[in-house]
Amino acid sequence: MSTSNAASHPKGLYVLFATEMWERFNYYGMRAILILFMTKALLFSKEFSSQLYGGYTSLVYLTPLIGGYFADRFWGNQRSIILGGLVMAIGEFILFFCGSTYATDSGLSSILFFTGLGFMITGNGFFKPNISALVGQLYPKGDGRIDAAYTIFYMGINVGAAIGPFVCGFVGDTGNPADFKWAFLAGGIGMLFSVLIQLLYHRKHVVDPANITLGLIPAAAPRWSRHPLVGLVVMMGLIGIATALLYLDSSGGKVNLFYLLVACILIIGTIVFSDKTLSRLEKSKVAVIFAVSFFVIFFWSAYEQAGASLTFFADEQTNRDLGFYVVPASFFASLNAIFIVAFAPIFAWFWVRLGKNDPSSPTKMAWGLLLLALGYLWIAFGVKGVQPGIKVSMVWLVGMYALHTAGELCLSPIGLSLVNKLAPLKFASLLMAVWFTANAFANYLAGSLSKLYPEAGKAKHILGVPITDNYDFFMMFVIMSGIAAFILFFLSRKLQSLMKD
Repeated sequence: MSTSNAASHPKGLYVLFATEMWERFNYYGMRAILILFMTKALLFSKEFSSQLYGGYTSLVYLTPLIGGYFADRFWGNQRSIILGGLVMAIGEFILFFCGSTYATDSGLSSILFFTGLGFMITGNGFFKPNISALVGQLYPKGDGRIDAAYTIFYMGINVGAAIGPFVCGFVGDTGNPADFKWAFLAGGIGMLFSVLIQLLYHRKHVVDPANITLGLIPAAAPRWSRHPLVGLVVMMGLIGIATALLYLDSSGGKVNLFYLLVACILIIGTIVFSDKTLSRLEKSKVAVIFAVSFFVIFFWSAYEQAGASLTFFADEQTNRDLGFYVVPASFFASLNAIFIVAFAPIFAWFWVRLGKNDPSSPTKMAWGLLLLALGYLWIAFGVKGVQPGIKVSMVWLVGMYALHTAGELCLSPIGLSLVNKLAPLKFASLLMAVWFTANAFANYLAGSLSKLYPEAGKAKHILGVPITDNYDFFMMFVIMSGIAAFILFFLSRKLQSLMKD
């Protein structure tokens, strides 16, 4: 593959693009209606649903650590992607049956619901870390097309994330709880398309510059690990663990995912900082990774209200009537992906345009937190003084999501790039795990914060401060993310000095 032929990309990129697009269609389409299904069909309370949502999305970010490990040592990328995709598709079909039985057999539907989520969590863990790892391997080292390739791949993610909530919302979020099952069915079919693309085109087109197929079973993998029965046992065991963790955490039992997440971060920190082969400079760079990951928790815990409390707000207190059509609440879950497609080229141009005035990575991330705070400030003004039961214009939600997306583009790609640049080579994967564990922690916290969404007749407090209406609720995120932004602005020069060689 010649680097001079810069206008073209290998066919393998488009195979990976389509594979990822359909998986994101499935994940975001299902996520858009998940909390509505819990509260309107299964009749879970908003507090229980929020806790369950946080546990589910948290485990979705945690399981790729396991899936990446198995792919690297035993199964390879392609086999892991196919297994993960099939498990996710089965999970959606189990949720379809849950949506078909909740009205006649609540006990069975509850079992199906938790089992379906367990399948989704485990499947995602094997699919997600392995698909993106293949993109850069399609090109020779130093190829100038790699950045463009990741941009194209990123568009695939967001095309799927934009279309999924529209399709699943259209067929499932109709106002009749019995229709939610069709959203799960649509997600499952989308996931099967993803697997089919891998089965048909991966070996032929996902190849390196020497035309050798990428992502196959590692040569050093033991023969026993390739047996289908081993794959079945491993997947069923992990599904059982994920389902049990989710159920026990959401039910208020002795198992609490919070402690598991804290333990993961402490264990990784201990492994890295106790390594005597790392220089002082390398350890200072690792300290920066841990610092920015800490601030990322504040960002995503507020941002991920999109699938929880903000869905409640869209459903109950947003005027969605266009006269000829009532916009489903789940449609708003597409706004982030739409805005990313619109804004990403502008931000990429802007950072280059700044040249030598380009801010440091921690400063950009602080701006991301500040834009998040401004998004919540915008919607807080929209609901200030609004009486219960009065619906507000859609412009408040749309404006908030636009500001949140701008914040994401300042923080998420910048943070990922920073981790890649700063991590010592021997701990590159382990320190990327810190980033994803921080995301998992944030998603868990998002569910806990969503439980504070105001409800008539229920007194809710945070740190002794009462939350009586939506204005109080949204201002909580303004204060939380605003304070985090200003602390990161203050620390950014110190962090920048720790990053220098």
